[in-house]
Amino acid sequence: MKYYIIAGEASGDLHGSNLIKALKSVDQAAEVRCWGGDLMEKEGGRLVKHYRELAFMGFLEVAKNLKTILQNIALCKDDVSGFQPDALILIDYPGFNLRIAKWARPEGLKVFYYISPQLWAWHKSRVFDIKKTVDKMFVILPFEKAFYKKYEYDVDYVGHPLLDVVREWRPSEDFRIRNGLSDKPIIALTPGSRRQEVEKILPLMLSVVPYFENYQFVVAGAPGLPNEFYKNMLARHTQTGGAQPALVENQLYDLLQHTEAALTTSGTATLETALFDVPQVVCYKGSEVSYQIAKRIVDVKYISLVNLIAGKAIIPELIQSNLTTVRLIRELRALFDEKNRERIKEGYAELKALLGESGASQRIAGLIIKELKPLTV
Repeated sequence: MKYYIIAGEASGDLHGSNLIKALKSVDQAAEVRCWGGDLMEKEGGRLVKHYRELAFMGFLEVAKNLKTILQNIALCKDDVSGFQPDALILIDYPGFNLRIAKWARPEGLKVFYYISPQLWAWHKSRVFDIKKTVDKMFVILPFEKAFYKKYEYDVDYVGHPLLDVVREWRPSEDFRIRNGLSDKPIIALTPGSRRQEVEKILPLMLSVVPYFENYQFVVAGAPGLPNEFYKNMLARHTQTGGAQPALVENQLYDLLQHTEAALTTSGTATLETALFDVPQVVCYKGSEVSYQIAKRIVDVKYISLVNLIAGKAIIPELIQSNLTTVRLIRELRALFDEKNRERIKEGYAELKALLGESGASQRIAGLIIKELKPLTV
């Protein structure tokens, strides 16, 4: 069968690649066309557009790039029509994917949505659009099934796909040697996967380096951004008198395996860091206009996945004006207090229990095939 998968950022590329692998394991004739990244392409998806051309963050940034976004939507519709897939699979990326879903249903396409938009946080009315346009929704957070049930929409809770990724990962034996790292304990900096957020957040993260001379700082480079982009930022930091942090590319899990603490941009990385039991401070800073709009419409107590899923503050969050050098230093130092570290790791254990069993990608593949071939599966 033919599958068209749309993902618009690095985490979607990761989960999309595992889904492609799972689909091919149950459908030997699977043909996949996709919007995503290198990982989806590596698993055999025919890549139409890379997510690095799609990642616009915040209300103001979207408004500035609206013409490009509308052109991409038109291109996507034309490409899907030409491919005529048996299944259109949308992965997160709601601003784009919900528009595609609304168009696809009248076209007679079977629409699946994997990783629900965060409707429980804001714009709950979009549930009614989803009920009209999405044949099956697969959710990965434990409380999302109950959320949709309030709107009489039956969704499948499949567990979190990161559990599969971490379970299948194998550590590199020579990580420190290969990256020229010393024996000093490591503090990891994961400043995000979008250029706009890295430009805002990484300089603030780097500002704490002079205050932790007994540690080495290592920046986790995102796969969608070139090394030169990071190297230029690190060079500017060094010119101001700071020590030179190291840069590693596409080695996040190896880095977390060797890390004592982390400064992490809000997003999937917060959960990945928790799954490796690394104490962390969550950082977020966007444009002031986008932040002020979000503050008025977003209805959640926490910004990180770790605290959201747990329903309590396991790790500290520094958001917008609170994300300062002084606050970062204070919160980072607190991560090395033994009692605090123990409390955080106990919280991580509770979080892992809530996430349930691994195997999300395989479960989704089976459910999709069942929907497409109900009489033969």
